[in-house]
Amino acid sequence: MKKCLFLLLFFISCIGFSQNNHIVKTEDGRRVWLKADFTWEYIDAEIPKENVTKAPIKKDKCKLADGFIEPELDNKIQSQLKKGRATIDHVKAKVAKDYNCKVEDVILLSFTEQKVKAVYHFCANGTKVTYKRNGHAIIESGKFF
Repeated sequence: MKKCLFLLLFFISCIGFSQNNHIVKTEDGRRVWLKADFTWEYIDAEIPKENVTKAPIKKDKCKLADGFIEPELDNKIQSQLKKGRATIDHVKAKVAKDYNCKVEDVILLSFTEQKVKAVYHFCANGTKVTYKRNGHAIIESGKFF
């Protein structure tokens, strides 16, 4: 009985691993079908319209005072976060990627930081945004995935 159960479980798991076709999404939003024979094919031939147009940078929407200086972060905490790539530079790069702007255009407004978790408030592309860091994971506040 144990042998039959083992063989049944083995064949069921082999079926699951034998399907190698995957669908992935590129940076510009198109879907690509990766086949088992190492070839690929576009599913979406056109780039989605939402990714084609980019909003212009509006710095005056954040209402920053003239001569605004970004607050200083704790160097000890930042040096500990280097291994996990969760320093303020990495967070700014993620914000810039999410809001289609340059890293230099992302301005840190305020923060609450501990070794384990942190909350950062940024002005990115003229929009005030909040990002959270839990350990080395960085995510926009209010998003689950």
